[in-house]
Amino acid sequence: MTSLLNPEKWVDLHGDILFRFAMMRVGNPETASELVQETFLAALKSSSQFKGKSSERTWLIGILKFKILDHFRGNQKSKTEVSLQSHPGEEIDRFFQKSGPWKDHPQSWGQLPSKTLENKELLAVFQRCVRELPDRLRQIFTLREIDQIKSDEVCNVFQISPTNLVVMMHRARLRLRKCLEVKWFGTPGKEEPTGKKPEK
Repeated sequence: MTSLLNPEKWVDLHGDILFRFAMMRVGNPETASELVQETFLAALKSSSQFKGKSSERTWLIGILKFKILDHFRGNQKSKTEVSLQSHPGEEIDRFFQKSGPWKDHPQSWGQLPSKTLENKELLAVFQRCVRELPDRLRQIFTLREIDQIKSDEVCNVFQISPTNLVVMMHRARLRLRKCLEVKWFGTPGKEEPTGKKPEK
């Protein structure tokens, strides 16, 4: 066992972070807990491979990502590809005219994106919005955009086509955009934001 690792303290030091990481992706407490336990077991078995080039937590999260991917692969075997057609009430129908232009044009958020993302309260609201996505959209969005898993790997895991992936990512972004406008930026006539408006 390499002295660079401290397995006896993994649960105390990293357990909560790993659990929240898994929860955002799988959305089920029992599954998230099982994945974290599997991560710790896999880390113990492969401890000799840890060279200290990254932090202990980063290394554990990397193992957890693979466990999550394996979990999704197992769950997708009996599922068929989702329809590319929008359904009544879908964001694509609500936001766009049939000819293409916006019905509900995005409002200005008043800050540079880089500055906006530095806001910890906004980040918490964003994470809440991600958790509110339908399971399949949340899973695909977090893997592709947050975890930076390559598109072809995401398609392979969820057994979807590249075109289907593009449509689903678009739907996820539209839902997130609306959620952030309502819960943070305060779109006029909508629910009051749960966070504070950015100061101008």
